[in-house]
Amino acid sequence: MSRAAVPGLPSRYPIGEQLPALYAEDDFAQRFTAGLDTVLAPVFSTLDNLSSYFDPRLAPADFLSWLATWVGGMDDPRWPVGLRREAVARAVELHRWRGTRRGLVEALRLVLGVSAEVSGDGGAAWSRTAGAELPAAPSDEVLVRVWPRPGGEPVDADRVRALLRTLCPVHTVCRVEVLPGPPKAEER
Repeated sequence: MSRAAVPGLPSRYPIGEQLPALYAEDDFAQRFTAGLDTVLAPVFSTLDNLSSYFDPRLAPADFLSWLATWVGGMDDPRWPVGLRREAVARAVELHRWRGTRRGLVEALRLVLGVSAEVSGDGGAAWSRTAGAELPAAPSDEVLVRVWPRPGGEPVDADRVRALLRTLCPVHTVCRVEVLPGPPKAEER
């Protein structure tokens, strides 16, 4: 999309109408200012609708990448426009949960359209008692089980791993299991 000259876009503020009375009947002045109106009409239109440019659900599609950089959002030009808009709109919320179980599940749901369950804590251990013996070293592995939503496309494990590499903390090892459907209660 271009915000350059838009053929036929009328100016809301024609310059010719704002000239002194001396030039109101001057054909050259009116034609000259009409040319300027053609150039300035997209600028005025953009400024009149500026708030819409900052709302990811209303902004022009070519503006979404720039908006994503403002809020640290994920954006891939290959995604459908609706998904890109939603990713930018939810970027701040997802960033708040980045690296947590909830954040991983929400990001997988948003970006890949899959359901997920995350188990393991990535190696965190603590004690409520000051000065107590350190707990045993926990496993640094995080297990991420994913399955397609009902009626959804099959899960691409490589895309899941690629997304997890960008979202998981560096010190964790993420193992991915692709399931045909939600895990049974006894598997949890």
